[in-house]
Amino acid sequence: MALLKKKGRREAEIPTSSMADIAFLLLIFFLVTTTIDVDTGIGMVLPPKLEDDVEPPPIKERNVLKILVNEQGMVLVEDQPSAVQLIRQEVVTHVMNEGADPRYAEAATKALVSIKTARETPYDAYVSVLDEVWMAYYEMWDNEARKLGYPDYKAYLAVIDANDSENEIKDRIKAAISIAEPDAA
Repeated sequence: MALLKKKGRREAEIPTSSMADIAFLLLIFFLVTTTIDVDTGIGMVLPPKLEDDVEPPPIKERNVLKILVNEQGMVLVEDQPSAVQLIRQEVVTHVMNEGADPRYAEAATKALVSIKTARETPYDAYVSVLDEVWMAYYEMWDNEARKLGYPDYKAYLAVIDANDSENEIKDRIKAAISIAEPDAA
């Protein structure tokens, strides 16, 4: 009997030539469809650090509007309980006083708004108070722009940006906001 030669059998293989292409396409798919949550903070320009031997400039008490937010998110304006919604009008009254009322700032250029929170203050309460203060400044800037004949502050900014002019409104009404550190517990 003749011996039959056994053919050498090749083992079954899975074609891997397109495996890298598929992996690359899956990677691209997930990179494109996945959203990455980026935490952003509150954009603020901080003043330069004072040298150790330099004293901070003197500020009269009447020029400072003190806003305190406690642990429960309750607001005190000049040591009086207040609603967050009333802060905007209080800031406008304080800054635009022009020396008329001795309880408020002497002039808009000297006015300062100080926000102080407790360490346990809810973040949303702090942000709400800060938003109201900023809205008060934008309201004042809008009013000043209208006095100069512009529909609003944005229109004024567009004109001065086009002409490379200085911002007269912000020179008259500076947004002086102090974020005071919480007291040590």
